[in-house]
Amino acid sequence: MHPRFHTAFAELPASLQTALEPLMRHDDFPSMLTAQQVDAVKDACGLDNDTLAFALLPLAAACSITPISHFQVGAIARGVSGNLYFGANIEFSGAPLQQTIHAEQCAVSHAWLRGEKSLASITVNYTPCGHCRQFMNELNSGTGLAIRLPGRAPATLGDYLPDAFGPKDLNITTLLMDTINHGFTLAETDALSAQALDALNQSHAPYSNAQSGVALETHDGKIYTGRYAENAAFNPSLPPLQAALVLMTMSGADCQQINRAVLIERNGANLSQFDATRATLAALGCQNLTHHRV
Repeated sequence: MHPRFHTAFAELPASLQTALEPLMRHDDFPSMLTAQQVDAVKDACGLDNDTLAFALLPLAAACSITPISHFQVGAIARGVSGNLYFGANIEFSGAPLQQTIHAEQCAVSHAWLRGEKSLASITVNYTPCGHCRQFMNELNSGTGLAIRLPGRAPATLGDYLPDAFGPKDLNITTLLMDTINHGFTLAETDALSAQALDALNQSHAPYSNAQSGVALETHDGKIYTGRYAENAAFNPSLPPLQAALVLMTMSGADCQQINRAVLIERNGANLSQFDATRATLAALGCQNLTHHRV
């Protein structure tokens, strides 16, 4: 089991420990449970969907990286597939606070990057901030997305974000987590660039049309990709590097073990991820960034 889970796991009920141990015993546990695994755990422990999500929150919060706030937030996203995806807040020493990833953003992008098509609920251990409420308003789940908090009555995103401003106000019909392929190509790509290009082609950038994707290669040769997730309110947008770091962190990898990175952006776009990507990578100890435009 990955060391980050040891303390939280030891505090779980014995029956839940027994059900989860075969799934979590290896360091590369992907911080998610498939629908089949979810059903098996529920049957073994006598839990329903919401009770299980609440029980898993300490494990999700254990994935937090918080060198600045020392405040751990955990989130569990439940996909319409029945899969559960962990999320946690991630901070970067030496980088601006704007580069921080919130737990809800992490859980949402984690699900998206693993191929989930829509979300049924988000369970979180602290009230979502306004930034996260706006970020979730970009989802194809709409304001009917269920938000679950400990000690609170069941509610929806619409309850937490009344009179919301979102994609529909800007006549956007392709929403975050909708399937899309922008169809861009790049001549003579290596394996890392090819994966960054694939991420760009699945990115969500309906307001700027500044599609972008990132691929990260670690010192042990593993590759993690991230796609840009734009937001109607602009500032809650999640850059592609942060999305790749979500997948990397949730997979149990060390963000300070990046060997090289590739950023690919749409040519002629009126914004660029390059400077922020380079600065955040430098804060993580990686200076090897290749930049392409398509």
